[in-house]
Amino acid sequence: MSIVRAQAGAVNILLVPLILVVLALVGTGIFAMSAYSQAEDYKNNTEQKISVAVNEAESKVSQQKDKAFAEQLKSPYTVYNGPSAYGSLRIQYPRSWSAYIDAPTNQTSKPINGYFSPGQVPSVSDPNNTFALRVQVAQQAYDSVVKTYTTKAKNGTATVQPYQSANIPNIVGVRIDGEVQNKKQGAMIILPFRDKTLQMWTESNDFKADFNNIILPNFSLVP
Repeated sequence: MSIVRAQAGAVNILLVPLILVVLALVGTGIFAMSAYSQAEDYKNNTEQKISVAVNEAESKVSQQKDKAFAEQLKSPYTVYNGPSAYGSLRIQYPRSWSAYIDAPTNQTSKPINGYFSPGQVPSVSDPNNTFALRVQVAQQAYDSVVKTYTTKAKNGTATVQPYQSANIPNIVGVRIDGEVQNKKQGAMIILPFRDKTLQMWTESNDFKADFNNIILPNFSLVP
């Protein structure tokens, strides 16, 4: 009996390393097959992979060039000069934009109402159209205009903070970020002057950089 047990013990001791060796061989085989499969795939599809990589790189370069070209087209800026009765409002905007401005011819006419958009200005009567820049000079009380947006601030749909232009340091108004119009996100400034109110805003966050970097630093108004 002792001889049989000794033999069984020896078999058990040898079985463990044998299993480990088998597992190692199986793992090596799987790894080798995977590496071979990847090598075959690369070998058979090298041209296709290179073509895809080249197309992706060219697409990125093209997008960068298009963006740089679009930025170059914005300058020199186009200038709008409003009537003196409405503060001689002066706005500089990208020359690649078009403008439709309903401006008064005398003090009894309706206020300035401007629409600006890259390329061609879409229909101003369609409320679904979004404009890069809107400008209004209205004979409406400043406090009543701002009140609309303080309500939005309380609802959390917009933020309101003081705004002062370096070009008109003696006028303090507000800046709104968030919902500037119904279902339209962007930024707006509201300034009081004389018995009127100036509103300038972008109706899309896509044009917020232009609003911040071109429109706001380059407009002026005579108080």
